[in-house]
Amino acid sequence: MNQPPQPSPDSARLFLALLPDAAVLEALAVHRDQWQWPAKVTRYAPADWHVTLHFIGSVARSRLEELRAALALPITPFALGWGRPELWPHGLAVLCPEVVPEALQRLHTQLGQALQPLGLRTDPRPFRPHFTLARHAQAARLPAQWPVFNWPVAGYALMESTGQAGQRYRVLQSYGPAV
Repeated sequence: MNQPPQPSPDSARLFLALLPDAAVLEALAVHRDQWQWPAKVTRYAPADWHVTLHFIGSVARSRLEELRAALALPITPFALGWGRPELWPHGLAVLCPEVVPEALQRLHTQLGQALQPLGLRTDPRPFRPHFTLARHAQAARLPAQWPVFNWPVAGYALMESTGQAGQRYRVLQSYGPAV
C-alpha cells in the first residue's frame, strides 16, 4: 500500500478543505454502507472525509502564520447538494455534488488567488469537489439508490496531512463560523 510521504519536522503537507458536520458524516456513512465493496478496498474513515479545495503541498512551518493570515477570506455561506456516486480512474470511489454552487466556485478561485502571491502553486485541472469514500475500489458496485442531502457550508479549514494512520489530517486553522 502506498503511504504518503512523511513530512519533515520543518515542513508541513498542507491543503484547504471543507469539513463536514456530524449530520453530513452520518449521511455519508449510511451511503458508504450501501456500496458493495471488493475485498481489497481501502475505505476511508469518517474522520478522514473532507472536500479538498486546494492541495498546497509541502510548506516550511516558519511560513504558517503568513499562510494563515493570507487565507482569511470572507465566505458567502452556501448549500451543497450531494447525491452522485461515481467510480473514478485508478479505483477511487467518490460522492459528488449534484451541482457546484457559484459561491463554492468563487471560494475556490479566491483561495487559489490568495495562494499565488505566496509562491504556492495550485492545481491547474478543473475543480471537481467530491468526498473520497475508498481507494482500490475498481470492482465496487454503486448503490441502487443514491443519497440526496444538503450540506450548509459556512467555513473552510487549513489542514495538515500527518502521514499517520491514526490521525491522517489535522486542522491548523478554521475560517468562518461553521468550521
